[in-house]
Amino acid sequence: MQTELNKVVAALHEFYARETFLLERDVGERALTHRLAVQFEKHFPGWEIDCEYDRLGDRTLRLPHGSTVSTDDHLAKSIYPDIVVHQRAIPNNLLAVEVRKSANHQPLEHDQHKLRALTDPHLWFAYWVGVLLTLGKTHVAMSEVYTSGVLDRALSGWFAQQLKDAGLSAG
Repeated sequence: MQTELNKVVAALHEFYARETFLLERDVGERALTHRLAVQFEKHFPGWEIDCEYDRLGDRTLRLPHGSTVSTDDHLAKSIYPDIVVHQRAIPNNLLAVEVRKSANHQPLEHDQHKLRALTDPHLWFAYWVGVLLTLGKTHVAMSEVYTSGVLDRALSGWFAQQLKDAGLSAG
């Protein structure tokens, strides 16, 4: 997983180097997510990179029954991960990323819940790893890594250190 997370760090480095215009103007999260996904494409050859992708093969991604609902659609059940690294046709799911702006004052719980569900190996749409990123104008303000349906504290700490070593975090 560290190899994949290092690719995320490299993509973030290029994103911050290239997208100062957008970051300085405080554009919406979807615009930032798209531009970050463009950088992901360079680092994950052989994988498809999609934004707001809600499928696993022909099935729609949905949160488990009785879980916190999504506000992304009229049924309030579908999941729209911000960025996914996957192979659409197989399906083979490597990485799910949720992106927030540091100015977003909505509770983190919704994004955290989505990543726990998306990486849960007991659910049919499990991703190998999930990453939560809070993007500031000049650096990553916060990050978390999810594996096997839970927050992976050790990997989160390692990832935070990689971001710091790359000059991408304040902490």
